[in-house]
Amino acid sequence: MSVRFGYTILYVPDVVATVSFYETAFGLSRRFVHESNLYAEMETGPTALAFAGETMAEMNGFAVRANRKADLAGGFEIALVCSAPHEAYEKAVSAGAAPVKPPEEKPWGQVVGYVRDLNGCLVELCSAMPA
Repeated sequence: MSVRFGYTILYVPDVVATVSFYETAFGLSRRFVHESNLYAEMETGPTALAFAGETMAEMNGFAVRANRKADLAGGFEIALVCSAPHEAYEKAVSAGAAPVKPPEEKPWGQVVGYVRDLNGCLVELCSAMPA
Protein backbone atom coordinates (compact mmCIF):
# COMPACT_ATOMS: atom_id res chain seq x y z
CA MET A 1 0.00 0.00 0.00
CA SER A 2 1.21 3.51 -0.76
CA VAL A 3 -0.14 6.81 0.51
CA ARG A 4 0.40 10.32 -0.82
CA PHE A 5 -1.10 13.69 0.01
CA GLY A 6 -3.51 14.53 -2.81
CA TYR A 7 -5.44 17.65 -1.88
CA THR A 8 -6.89 19.78 0.88
CA ILE A 9 -10.57 20.71 0.82
CA LEU A 10 -11.84 23.80 2.62
CA TYR A 11 -15.58 24.02 3.19
CA VAL A 12 -16.77 27.51 2.30
CA PRO A 13 -20.11 29.31 1.99
CA ASP A 14 -19.53 30.36 -1.65
CA VAL A 15 -17.19 28.27 -3.80
CA VAL A 16 -17.24 30.56 -6.86
CA ALA A 17 -16.54 33.70 -4.80
CA THR A 18 -13.70 31.90 -3.01
CA VAL A 19 -12.13 30.77 -6.29
CA SER A 20 -12.33 34.31 -7.68
CA PHE A 21 -10.78 35.68 -4.49
CA TYR A 22 -7.86 33.22 -4.64
CA GLU A 23 -7.27 34.11 -8.29
CA THR A 24 -7.18 37.85 -7.53
CA ALA A 25 -5.51 37.87 -4.12
CA PHE A 26 -2.93 35.12 -4.61
CA GLY A 27 -2.61 34.72 -8.38
CA LEU A 28 -3.69 31.07 -8.36
CA SER A 29 -5.45 29.60 -11.41
CA ARG A 30 -8.58 27.52 -11.26
CA ARG A 31 -8.16 23.91 -12.29
CA PHE A 32 -11.92 23.50 -12.55
CA VAL A 33 -15.23 24.45 -11.01
CA HIS A 34 -17.95 21.79 -11.06
CA GLU A 35 -21.16 22.85 -12.80
CA SER A 36 -23.00 22.64 -9.45
CA ASN A 37 -20.68 25.37 -8.08
CA LEU A 38 -20.27 23.17 -4.99
CA TYR A 39 -16.70 22.02 -5.70
CA ALA A 40 -13.59 23.55 -7.27
CA GLU A 41 -9.85 23.00 -7.41
CA MET A 42 -7.01 25.48 -7.83
CA GLU A 43 -3.74 24.82 -9.66
CA THR A 44 -1.10 24.68 -6.92
CA GLY A 45 1.29 22.03 -8.25
CA PRO A 46 1.02 18.30 -7.55
CA THR A 47 -1.17 18.87 -4.47
CA ALA A 48 -4.42 20.71 -5.17
CA LEU A 49 -6.18 23.26 -3.01
CA ALA A 50 -9.91 22.55 -3.27
CA PHE A 51 -13.06 24.25 -2.06
CA ALA A 52 -16.41 22.62 -1.37
CA GLY A 53 -19.69 24.25 -0.49
CA GLU A 54 -20.62 23.85 3.16
CA THR A 55 -23.71 21.91 2.08
CA MET A 56 -21.38 19.24 0.65
CA ALA A 57 -20.42 18.23 4.19
CA GLU A 58 -24.03 17.43 4.99
CA MET A 59 -24.41 15.65 1.64
CA ASN A 60 -21.39 13.52 2.61
CA GLY A 61 -22.92 12.66 5.98
CA PHE A 62 -20.97 14.87 8.40
CA ALA A 63 -20.86 18.39 9.83
CA VAL A 64 -18.09 21.00 9.82
CA ARG A 65 -17.43 24.14 11.83
CA ALA A 66 -17.94 27.06 9.45
CA ASN A 67 -15.03 29.40 8.73
CA ARG A 68 -16.06 33.03 9.15
CA LYS A 69 -14.16 36.31 9.11
CA ALA A 70 -15.64 37.43 12.43
CA ASP A 71 -14.58 34.23 14.23
CA LEU A 72 -11.18 33.19 15.50
CA ALA A 73 -9.24 31.51 12.69
CA GLY A 74 -9.52 27.73 12.56
CA GLY A 75 -6.64 25.58 13.76
CA PHE A 76 -5.06 25.28 10.30
CA GLU A 77 -3.35 27.46 7.73
CA ILE A 78 -2.80 27.31 4.01
CA ALA A 79 0.85 27.97 3.19
CA LEU A 80 1.58 29.49 -0.22
CA VAL A 81 5.27 29.56 -1.14
CA CYS A 82 6.02 32.82 -2.96
CA SER A 83 9.03 34.15 -4.83
CA ALA A 84 8.37 37.56 -3.22
CA PRO A 85 6.41 37.22 0.04
CA HIS A 86 6.32 40.99 0.72
CA GLU A 87 4.78 41.66 -2.71
CA ALA A 88 2.39 38.73 -2.31
CA TYR A 89 1.27 40.09 1.06
CA GLU A 90 0.59 43.57 -0.34
CA LYS A 91 -1.27 42.12 -3.34
CA ALA A 92 -3.44 39.94 -1.09
CA VAL A 93 -4.30 42.82 1.26
CA SER A 94 -5.09 45.08 -1.72
CA ALA A 95 -7.47 42.37 -2.99
CA GLY A 96 -9.35 42.23 0.31
CA ALA A 97 -7.41 39.76 2.45
CA ALA A 98 -7.38 40.77 6.10
CA PRO A 99 -3.84 41.55 7.26
CA VAL A 100 -2.69 39.47 10.22
CA LYS A 101 1.10 39.84 10.32
CA PRO A 102 3.40 41.38 7.69
CA PRO A 103 6.20 39.19 6.32
CA GLU A 104 9.31 38.96 8.44
CA GLU A 105 12.45 36.88 8.33
CA LYS A 106 12.37 33.96 10.72
CA PRO A 107 15.45 32.68 12.61
CA TRP A 108 15.69 29.76 10.16
CA GLY A 109 15.97 32.18 7.19
CA GLN A 110 12.47 31.90 5.74
CA VAL A 111 10.32 35.00 5.18
CA VAL A 112 6.77 34.48 6.52
CA GLY A 113 3.65 36.67 6.69
CA TYR A 114 -0.04 35.99 7.35
CA VAL A 115 -3.42 37.14 6.03
CA ARG A 116 -6.95 35.80 6.32
CA ASP A 117 -9.01 35.09 3.23
CA LEU A 118 -12.59 36.21 2.60
CA ASN A 119 -13.86 33.26 4.69
CA GLY A 120 -11.53 33.93 7.62
CA CYS A 121 -9.08 31.12 6.80
CA LEU A 122 -5.47 31.81 7.76
CA VAL A 123 -3.10 31.98 4.78
CA GLU A 124 0.67 31.97 5.22
CA LEU A 125 2.64 33.74 2.48
CA CYS A 126 6.23 32.56 2.68
CA SER A 127 9.49 32.13 0.85
CA ALA A 128 10.84 28.67 0.16
CA MET A 129 12.80 27.10 3.00
CA PRO A 130 16.50 27.85 2.60
CA ALA A 131 18.65 24.93 1.55
